[in-house]
Amino acid sequence: MSSIDTARAETPFDHDVVVVGGGPAGCAAGVFTARYGLDTVIFDRGRSSIQRCAYLENYLGFPAGIDVETLYGLLHDHAEEAGCEIGSDLVESLERVDDGEGFLISPQEGEPVTARRVIAATRYDGEYMRGLDDETAMFETHEHDGEEHEHFDKGYAESDGTTPVDGLFVASPYGETGYQASMAAGRGTRVGITVVEDVRREAGYPDAVANYYDWMRREAELDGEWSDRDRWRTYFDDRVPDDHDLEADRLAEIREREIDRRLETYLADDEIERRIERGHERLLEHIDDDLIVEAAREIETERENGGS
Repeated sequence: MSSIDTARAETPFDHDVVVVGGGPAGCAAGVFTARYGLDTVIFDRGRSSIQRCAYLENYLGFPAGIDVETLYGLLHDHAEEAGCEIGSDLVESLERVDDGEGFLISPQEGEPVTARRVIAATRYDGEYMRGLDDETAMFETHEHDGEEHEHFDKGYAESDGTTPVDGLFVASPYGETGYQASMAAGRGTRVGITVVEDVRREAGYPDAVANYYDWMRREAELDGEWSDRDRWRTYFDDRVPDDHDLEADRLAEIREREIDRRLETYLADDEIERRIERGHERLLEHIDDDLIVEAAREIETERENGGS
C-alpha cells in the first residue's frame, strides 16, 4: 500500500530509510515504512539477538512455538513483500552528510549509501552511532569488577523512538521495552509509525492530520455518509487548525491524497478472500514439504472415511 506524498518522490538520498538490524524490531519498522511507500533498506548482519534463542515458545500466533530459523525467514519474507530491500552486511558507521541533512551509512563490505532517516534496531553496542551526538549523551559509563565500561545509553531515545539527532530513530529493544521478541516487534512498529508521521509532517501535513495507521477494513462498513467523499473532506477540514501555513492548493492536494489513502483501506469481499488465500499460500512456503504432504494425506484419508 504505497501512500508516499508526491513531494517525496524525488530525493537526493539513495534511500528514504535505512534500518540497522533485521530482527523483529527492525523488520517491523521496515514493514511500516515500506508499506507507506518509503524506499527502505534493512541491513542485517545475520546475528540478531533472537538467533541466540534455542526455541521460541511465547511469540503470539504460534501455539506450539516456532523455531527461530523459520520465524526469521517469515520476518524477512514479510519485510521484502512490503517493499524492503534486505542486505546481509554489518553497518560500521553512520555519519552526517555534508549539508547536515541525512546520513552516510558505511557497511563492512558493501558500498556506502545515503539515507534521509536511520532506524537503529540492534542490541549491539551502538558504536556505529558514535560521533552523531555528544558522546556523554549517547553513551554511559559504569564500573564492573574495578574496570570502567561504556555502553550505549538505553534511555537515549524517547518512547516513540525519536532522538536529539534529527532523522535518527532508535527501535532497539531497550529499557521498558524489555528483551522479549514480541516486545521488540512492538517497539519496531511504534518507531516505524513515528518515522512515517515524521515524513508526513515534513511533507506539510499539519500535526492534527499527520497521525498514521495501517489496517484494512471491510468495504461493507463503508456505508451511509462515509461513502460520500464530501463527508471525508469535511472530516479532514474539521481537524486542520486555523493557523496552518499551507497554500490552499497544497492543502487540497494533501486532503485528497489522504482521502484516497483512507478509502483504499476498505476491501471488497472477493478481495478479502483473494488475500486470505494468498496469505495461506505464502505461509506454506515456510513449512517443511514433507509435513505438508503428510497433512494432505491425512486430510484425504479423513474425507474418504466421511470425516470433515
